[in-house]
This record gives sequence, structure tokens and C-alpha cells, in this order.
Amino acid sequence: MISLLMSLTLMLSLFAPVASANTKKDQDAKDKSVHVQIVLFDGFDLLDALAPYEVFAAAGMYSGGKVTVELVSAEGKRSVPSGLNGPSLEAQGAIDPARSGIIVVPGASGKPAGKSEDSIPNILKQAKDTALTSMMKQALNNKEVTVVTVCGGSLVLAMGGLLKDRYAVTNQIGMGALGALGAIPVDARIVEDTPRLVTAGGVTSGLDVALYLVEREVGPQIANAIEKLFEYERRGTVWQATGIAPIHFEADQPRQGQ
Repeated sequence: MISLLMSLTLMLSLFAPVASANTKKDQDAKDKSVHVQIVLFDGFDLLDALAPYEVFAAAGMYSGGKVTVELVSAEGKRSVPSGLNGPSLEAQGAIDPARSGIIVVPGASGKPAGKSEDSIPNILKQAKDTALTSMMKQALNNKEVTVVTVCGGSLVLAMGGLLKDRYAVTNQIGMGALGALGAIPVDARIVEDTPRLVTAGGVTSGLDVALYLVEREVGPQIANAIEKLFEYERRGTVWQATGIAPIHFEADQPRQGQ
């Protein structure tokens, strides 16, 4: 009996630190609040911006206000037209790169290629030429900010020289351009270069990256509740430069005997 009691005491002493750590982690999640700024610029893609907006708004609802979200622009409060002659959204204020939280940069909506005024490359370049680039540089230098891009948003940052030698992803049609601009393209739906720089691929990946960040910042229970509400489950593994790298087998390797 004494031996049994000693064994139980030892087991409890081993589990106590783990239980204490889990309790602290849960308490930190409950105490944490996150503010999200979603950037708008002329010609932005509606789904790139609104899909994350709805996820973060739902996170705020389910968490009792622990997550807040607003639409912003480099110029401040204004009506911002979306691409393809789409509707305008009202930016509530200016981007604040000094405010802790998350800043989401969407891509553009327009013709996939070409040099016309309504082409995606031209719209992204125009966005890059605004104060957005300097503001995002400040945000990337702020240890309290996570910079997130959806679709062509990573190209805006790359055009401004902000993604040099950093892992990133964009829409498949822009992966070559992303590499040419100095980033390291990764074929994944979501790429986390560091916890403070997360990029997402095509348009619908805005849902996935937002759900990932909700889970990361305020916990899986809130993220699960949003998935049930939206009747949508997050897609794709979040790629990180950790763990064992896969072997890359060349498709054009000679067959045995050749």
C-alpha cells in the first residue's frame, strides 16, 4: 500500500507541471485580445479582403470581443473601389503599423496579365507606389505585428522589396514573378516564413489563413465554432521551414537500365 501511494504521489508530481502549464496557456488565451487591420487599395479583390474579415468578425463574436477587425487604407478614411468595377468599401481609418495585432494585405482583381490599366500587375504596382509600402515596412519591423497576405498581396510586398529571401506564396499565376522579385516561392496553400509573416495562395485561401490565425491567437475552440458556422473546414497544411525536408524526385530521371 505504501509503495502504491508513493507511486501515485510520483505520478501526480510529474503531471502537475504539465497541468499547470496547460492552465496558464488557457488563461493566456482567455486574456488575449487581437486587433486585425484589413488593408484596402484601389482595385483590391473583394474576396481577398472580405473572407478574412468575416472570419475575424465571427471570432470576435464567439470570443466576446477578444478579436476586433477594421478596414483601413494607406490614405486613411475613404471609399475604396474594388477591382473589375466592383463595389467600394469604406476604409474606417489609416493603417497603423505601430498597433499590435494582425495586418492583412489582399491582392487585386482584374485581368490576369497585360499592361492595361485594369490588369492585376498594374493595379498591384499602383498599390506598391503608395504609402502602403513604407507602412508595411514599419509593420514588418514591429515585433508586435503579424503581417498577412492573401493572393497577390505578397506581390505588393515583394515589389516593394520587403520579401527578399523570405518564404512566401501567391496565386499560382504569380509564383514566377514572386521569385523574380526576390522572395522564395513555396508551393503550399499557406506559408509561414516566421510567426510574424504569413502568406496565403489563391483567392479562397483567405478563409484558410484567417482560420489558422484565429486558432493560433485565440484557440482551436473558436476556430472550430467558426468552421461550423461557415460550414467550411480549413484546407491545407501550413508550410514552415522546420522539420525534415522531403526528398524531391525528378520526374525526368532515367528508367532503370537506360
